[in-house]
Amino acid sequence: MKTSRFNEGQIIKAIKEHEGGRKAEDIVRDLGISQGTFYKWKQKYGGMEASDVKRLKDLELENSRLKRLLADTILDKEILKDVIEKKGWGPTSGGSSSR
Repeated sequence: MKTSRFNEGQIIKAIKEHEGGRKAEDIVRDLGISQGTFYKWKQKYGGMEASDVKRLKDLELENSRLKRLLADTILDKEILKDVIEKKGWGPTSGGSSSR
């Protein structure tokens, strides 16, 4: 994912200026961004304060970390399953436990 030249504080400031009555055309010209980018920012960050944005960022990072952890766990499970099948260590049908 491409990183932004602007931090969340700058994005929030631009959105607040627009909410305060400044034209979007003026804001995008000053920042050197497209209107599409500005409206994507507005859709994602509109109505948020800087602390909300930090919380959102933290949650996105945690979500990403947890997704990677889940993917690794699923992969480990599949590898173990394959090893068990190849070695013939499947569940026994005798019903007795070897504890």
